[in-house]
Amino acid sequence: MKYNSIIIVGGGSAGWMTAATLAKITKNKSITLIESPNIATVGVGESTIGDINQWLSLLQIEDKDFMKYCDASYKLSIRFENFYKKGDGGFHYPFGQPYLKDNKYGLNDWYYKKIINPDLPTSDYAECYYPQMALVKQNKFFKNEDKKIPFSVNKDTAYHFDATKLGLWLRDHYCLPRGVKHIKEDIDTIEHDENGIISLNKKHKADLFIDCTGFKSLLLGETLKEPFESYSHMLPNNKAWATRIPYTDKEKEIRTYTNCTALDNGWVWNIPLWSRIGTGYVYSNKHITDEQALDEFKNISMRVGIHDRIFVKNVCAIGLSAGFIEPLESNGLYTVHNFLMKLVDVLKRDNENISQFDKDTFNLTAKARFRTFAEFVAMHYALSHRDDTPYWKEIKNKKFDENANINYIQFVTGFTHLITDKTIRKEYKHVGDGIACIATGLNYFPISFEDIVTEVRDRTFNMKNFKNQIHEDTIHLDNQKELWYNTVQNEKSIYDYLKDFYNENSIT
Repeated sequence: MKYNSIIIVGGGSAGWMTAATLAKITKNKSITLIESPNIATVGVGESTIGDINQWLSLLQIEDKDFMKYCDASYKLSIRFENFYKKGDGGFHYPFGQPYLKDNKYGLNDWYYKKIINPDLPTSDYAECYYPQMALVKQNKFFKNEDKKIPFSVNKDTAYHFDATKLGLWLRDHYCLPRGVKHIKEDIDTIEHDENGIISLNKKHKADLFIDCTGFKSLLLGETLKEPFESYSHMLPNNKAWATRIPYTDKEKEIRTYTNCTALDNGWVWNIPLWSRIGTGYVYSNKHITDEQALDEFKNISMRVGIHDRIFVKNVCAIGLSAGFIEPLESNGLYTVHNFLMKLVDVLKRDNENISQFDKDTFNLTAKARFRTFAEFVAMHYALSHRDDTPYWKEIKNKKFDENANINYIQFVTGFTHLITDKTIRKEYKHVGDGIACIATGLNYFPISFEDIVTEVRDRTFNMKNFKNQIHEDTIHLDNQKELWYNTVQNEKSIYDYLKDFYNENSIT
C-alpha cells in the first residue's frame, strides 16, 4: 500500500529525529507527531558516535545550526578505564578510520611494536593510528580546514549534547517549518484489527504509524503484541542511574571524549556538555540494589534486547520502542538514526508503495545491524579479565560462544569478525567498526611472536632477528605520533574553542 499519511507517536529525540527525517525525504505526505503532555522523555542519551554525521548530512544540518541550542560539545573518542583489569590505565576508541599510510603490515605494525616492547601500554595503539588523538591528549580542538593532520571533523567527530534539547530544536527549527503537524494529547484508545492500527483515540488515522514511545512500546509491543527477544544472556546490565552535575572548573574538566569507568558492579559514564556534565551508573540489580547504587540519581530500568520484528503490518518502531542494548558505546541515538536510514530506503522505493518483502528486508537488515552492535558492546565484557567482585566473576565465567556462531546470520559481524580475524587471519581487517580498538585495549591481540615464528618456519629466527626486521616500521609509528602531537600543540584548548564558538553563535 501507499503511505500518504504518517503518524509518529511519541516525541523526544527519537520522535523528532523521525519527523525531521520523514519531512526531509518524503514529498506531499501528511506527517503528524502526537506526544503526551504528561509523559517525560528519558532524555539521558547525551553522547553520539561518528555515524551521526551520516544522518546530519542526509538532513543537511551543520553543527553551528543545532549545537548552540543543545548545550553541545565535540567528541573525538570514547575512553575506557578498568574494563580489562582494575587499574589498567585505560585506552581510547577514536572515531573514523585509522591512518595507515606507509605502514608495511597494516594494523599489525603496532602489534609488532608491542611484541618488541612488552611494557608498551595499549593506549599507544590509538595514538599511533588516529591523528585526532593528538588533540585528545592535549585537550585541544580545531576545524582542520587546512588539513594540518589527516582527520575530518565531518567524519571523525561526534557530539555530546542534551538529547531533550535536540528534540526541541528539531521540532521548532526543522520539523514545524516543514509542515509537520504537532499534537499534544494522551493516547487513551488504540483501535486495531488484523491489518494493524486503525486509529488513535478513535479519530487520528494514518497509513503508517511510527512507534517512538520508548521502553513502553505502546504500538508495537503493547498493542500488536510483537514478541521481545531479550539480550540479557550476553549483556549483564539492566539498570541505570542518571544525573547532571555542574562543573567545578570547566576549563580543566571539559574534554573531547566520553569517559567510561568500570566499577565493582557495572560502570559509570562522564559526558562533558558545554555547561554541565552528564553522568550515570550502569549496573545489574542482580549484584547490587537500587538503593546501593546512589539515591540521588534518576533510576532507569532498561529493557535490553529487541522485538522479533520492528516493522509489523502498518507499524514501524524507532528508538527504545524497537530495542535497546545499553548505554555503553553511545548506541541509543545510533540505533535511531541507523533504523531511520534503513526506513528511508524502504520509503523511497517505488513511490513508497511498500510490500511485505520490503518490510522483511528492513527487519532483517535493521536487526542484523542491531545484533552486530550488541555483540560489539558485549565484547567489552567478554574480553575482560576482571574477577575482583561477584559481578565480574560472573562475567568472566559467562559463556559467550553461543553468540559467536559463525554459521549464524551472515549479516551479523560482531563476534564473527573478532574471532576469525584473530584466529584465522591473524590481522584485524575490519578497521572501521571499532573491533580492533576495543580488542587491543582489552589485550586481545591478533598476532603473537609465536605466530610469526611458525609462519617464518626458520629454526634460526629469534627475537633479535625480528627486532632488526621491523625496527624502521616501529620508528615510523613513533615519528608519526610525534608529528601529529607537535602539529596541534599550539591550537586552542577545547574550552577556548567552544567559548569562542558560543560567543559567535549566541542565540538571539
